[in-house]
Amino acid sequence: MTEKIQKFLSNLGYGSRRFIEHMIKDGNIVVNGKKAKIGEYLNKKNPGEILINKKKILINKKKIESKVLIYNKPTGEICSKRDNQKRATVFEKLPLLHFNRWVSIGRLDINTKGLLLFTNNGMLAHQLMHPRNQIEREYYIRIFGEINENKINILKTGVKTIHGHVHFKEIKPLNNKKKAKNKWFRGILCEGKNREIRLMLKAVKCQVSQLIRVRYGNITLPNSLKEGEWVMLNQTLLKNLYQLIIPKKNKILLKTQK
Repeated sequence: MTEKIQKFLSNLGYGSRRFIEHMIKDGNIVVNGKKAKIGEYLNKKNPGEILINKKKILINKKKIESKVLIYNKPTGEICSKRDNQKRATVFEKLPLLHFNRWVSIGRLDINTKGLLLFTNNGMLAHQLMHPRNQIEREYYIRIFGEINENKINILKTGVKTIHGHVHFKEIKPLNNKKKAKNKWFRGILCEGKNREIRLMLKAVKCQVSQLIRVRYGNITLPNSLKEGEWVMLNQTLLKNLYQLIIPKKNKILLKTQK
């Protein structure tokens, strides 16, 4: 059985498919003595010798246990591993892994803080981000500008942005002072498009002054977890996370990677 190189390496935990494509373009992945090409197929059982950044990766030598951790992202950090402007990234504070790498399950923009999930299982990350699974993302949103019941209905029905027609699954006000210029809301989405919430609020002539993600699926940001810190999911929470994925994938993903 064969598989595209970017999917093969992503499933081993060496990064997202997009990140692996960047490494291939930069010439940092070599397969059997030749620079890899995007989209080339590898034999899953016998892919040959693969070098990443001149280091040979180990395949089928050791079972790798699937891990997931919660990171409480502060504002000011980006969700990329590389940055030409040398800004702080969310990967800098994560624990080191042997034989594979952390893959982020979705992203948050530089001005958004809160819950980020990371895993060493590329297939799990892909499934948890895929739109077909409709996994909820919950946010606390501080909004500047007049927002009334009509605007809330528009946000739930949907507005047109650069990402097409997008909407909140749910948006409700939290405890607010009537005369406050900034008001807090609780919003739920089932996709995580770039700056989606900010664009939706802009469409109804409001502005996001603060945005915090507090939940991804059935994983909630712990109150005790400080900004810039992480905690590993225990086996109970990890199994709960797998239940969000379509049943056919569960049997595959619950097994440790090889």
